Amino acid sequence: MKVFQHVTDLGDLNVALAEAQEVKRDRYQWQHLGRNKTALLIFFNNSLRTRLSTQKAAMNLGMNVIVLDVNQGAWKLETERGVVMDGDKSEHLLEAIPVMASYCDLIGVRSFARFESREDDYEEKILNQFIRYSGRPVFFMESATVHPLQAFADLITIEEQTPSPLPLKGERGHLQDQVPSQIHSTLPLEGESLRVGELCSGMRGGGLCPGRPIKVVLSWAPHPKALPQAVPNSFAEWMLAASQQGLGIDFVITHPEGYELDPQFAAGACVEYDQMKAFEGADFVYAKNWSCPGVTRPEDYGKVLHDYHTMMDWCVSARQMAVTNDAHFMHCLPVRRNMIVTDDVIESPRSLVIPEAANREISAQVVLKRMLEAL
Repeated sequence: MKVFQHVTDLGDLNVALAEAQEVKRDRYQWQHLGRNKTALLIFFNNSLRTRLSTQKAAMNLGMNVIVLDVNQGAWKLETERGVVMDGDKSEHLLEAIPVMASYCDLIGVRSFARFESREDDYEEKILNQFIRYSGRPVFFMESATVHPLQAFADLITIEEQTPSPLPLKGERGHLQDQVPSQIHSTLPLEGESLRVGELCSGMRGGGLCPGRPIKVVLSWAPHPKALPQAVPNSFAEWMLAASQQGLGIDFVITHPEGYELDPQFAAGACVEYDQMKAFEGADFVYAKNWSCPGVTRPEDYGKVLHDYHTMMDWCVSARQMAVTNDAHFMHCLPVRRNMIVTDDVIESPRSLVIPEAANREISAQVVLKRMLEAL
């Protein structure tokens, strides 16, 4: 594996989940892979879990680790070609990347969306320069559009907290293959959004797969600031991939109109604009804020569409959780309490935010292990 950006980079999720459990049983059995190898972790933005979990994962594998905070102590970096560098930026990324690469074997980069240009953000201009010019394997530690290490940890957590193991490929078959013919015609094509109730009701109650699929709901929640779409994009991408690979997940997204995720990540998802209806019978609730992705409202990309004071009924509370199937609560952290979720929900025995964060070490180690094996 030379690049870790999307769920497809990991391949068969059943194999990846089994590998994650093997890593968890003995984190240190592959230290020979990382001996005399160096991981360079580059942060253009703040981090707590990503920094610590990825450092720990690399050390578990016997690696040396270098951490660079670009905005604290390093030269300010210019990222655009053709710019006359007469301002406060002393070094260009095109020189910095090969220099940094000369000191390491693997590179992890964290660089958030800037919300200056949707085109630039969704083309991943910063991360793609590392892929192109470093000559090293590159893994995304959250970019403008994706956070795959988080989404992988989320999937590991869901599997661990499911009463019986997620059904393997072949046990339930592919979800799409078992959709009744009358519903096939309503599955959204790329570029389309699913309207309220078009498919959601048909996907519940175990009608598509033997037994009852696990219902996972991704819910938008209010926030006072404009946040990127990286976490919800990846979560949607990974949940849909898990469903398509026969892991028995019934995935629903709920948000106010205008917050539709990009089809490259969410095409085929059931979208329900009524949050309470979406929560009915849910087994896992994943709350997250994101700003306008600019899909249905391109002019509003990166904006908060409503005063958050008027959207507080979207804060996940006991009211919403009461209609679930005693659902587990999930969030990537950090979380703003009583904005995204109430104190009682996040502190309840059904909250998974701590084991979810702990699994960040495991997801990172599987990725780094595979990259080391491919060197």
